[in-house]
Amino acid sequence: MPKIAIIMGSKSDLETVKQTAEILENFKTSYEIKVLSAHRTPKELAAYVGTLENKGIKVVIAAAGGSAALAGVIASHTTLPVIGIPIETKSLKGLDSLLSTAQMPPGIPVACMSIGSWGAKNAAIFSLEILALEDKKIKAKLNAYKKQMAKAIKKIKVKI
Repeated sequence: MPKIAIIMGSKSDLETVKQTAEILENFKTSYEIKVLSAHRTPKELAAYVGTLENKGIKVVIAAAGGSAALAGVIASHTTLPVIGIPIETKSLKGLDSLLSTAQMPPGIPVACMSIGSWGAKNAAIFSLEILALEDKKIKAKLNAYKKQMAKAIKKIKVKI
């Protein structure tokens, strides 16, 4: 049963979201993924979000570009944690997406990651950290992952 729902505002967001999925797959954590738009399919989005808790979903990751209302609309329909990935855009390099995702009114929080691929990767790790609060296996895998990152940094030798 999936524990994480990933929702993209557009199929074009998939290139970024693949990086989220890869990390979740490496951690053997199940997820489901959908394309639903806050602007083009608002009724379908609200209906889908309404089913998540009954399906056992614990965290929602929302990826959107431009006006990036997706994460906020999702958060307005659930009390599940929502993590936003601002997608990089051609016109404003994702600054529009970042501000739209981060500037939520009081009472409708969204955890906002950085723009693009770094945000996609961090959304996966942050969702795993949330799940690790109740899952010791995920917590152990995260601890090993972070130790591996530290070990890789310590191995770097710099010569000038």
